[in-house]
Amino acid sequence: MTPAPFRLALLAALIAAPAGQTLAAGNDPAGLWVTETGQSKIRIAPCGGGYCGTIVAAPGKALDDKNPDPAQRGRSVIGVQILDARNPDKDGFSGSLYNPNDGKTYSGSMRLKDPTHLEVSGCVLGFVCKSQTWTRGK
Repeated sequence: MTPAPFRLALLAALIAAPAGQTLAAGNDPAGLWVTETGQSKIRIAPCGGGYCGTIVAAPGKALDDKNPDPAQRGRSVIGVQILDARNPDKDGFSGSLYNPNDGKTYSGSMRLKDPTHLEVSGCVLGFVCKSQTWTRGK
């Protein structure tokens, strides 16, 4: 039988942890990620109870030329936040995902598959989804 103080401490820890956010060491998605094509790098950091991702490296001129706002089309995508996943859910975090390749923002989600692989999905109409697996960078 488990001692009562240990059970109370365990119960307190579970209650104090935000839903969907019981991350053990090595299971934290914060850090540098390389996209599936290997051409771009995204820095993911904690924000607003979840995670946000910003482009830190991209190939070529890397302009946001598909942005729906004509005033933004000449800017570099470097430094643009493309992932806003602040809502914990059962498998990871959900929110929105901006795709600079088409200039559209999708409902999105991310879930850590293992310490070195992150699945990022963007959906249209809530059911037509595309996913990519990103690899932890160095």
